[in-house]
Amino acid sequence: MISAILTCAGESSRMGTSKPLLKWPDANLGRDVKLIEYQISQLSASNMDQIIVVLGHESDQIVNYISGDNVTYVINNKYKQGKSGSIKAGLDLVDDSAKAILLMAVDQPRSASLITKVIDSHRWDQRQITSPTYLGKGGHPIIFSADLKVELLLITEQKQGIRDVIIRHQKSVERIAIDSDEIRLDLNTPNDYNIAYQGAWKKLK
Repeated sequence: MISAILTCAGESSRMGTSKPLLKWPDANLGRDVKLIEYQISQLSASNMDQIIVVLGHESDQIVNYISGDNVTYVINNKYKQGKSGSIKAGLDLVDDSAKAILLMAVDQPRSASLITKVIDSHRWDQRQITSPTYLGKGGHPIIFSADLKVELLLITEQKQGIRDVIIRHQKSVERIAIDSDEIRLDLNTPNDYNIAYQGAWKKLK
């Protein structure tokens, strides 16, 4: 069983508008959906057993776009203190029977096919941490063995969040090469978003 934590609690200050509510092309529907809807649908299509969405800023608006039988959400009221708090809020809801925990952020659009590749590699290799790479550089999503849940619950912004856990277990990290820069996609600014959005539509045509 794999549980996914999708963080989307931030203020989107550099973007200037709520990232989860940005439009994003959905290949199956042939039209735009909200980015939060896209991310949930791709996780669901990856046969994720549990999807935990962590909300914070403007949660009252975003919650309307969260649905699915295996999807739940939690609100991190301390979202201004950084992403570590959101990850820990999600970890509190992870099912006790989960064998692995996948972490993903709403501003990093990932297709079901990519997510599935990372999951399959983690299951096959059975390392404690599985991290995708593109041209030697790390990306997301990252999967942690549930054995590391206690350590993940101790992460802080001061110690660089999950990076502290990854460094501590460096020898147990499986880095898998992915032949797509999708694992590096990160929507931080309006320019980042506009380029990525146009590129996503081109791939569908």
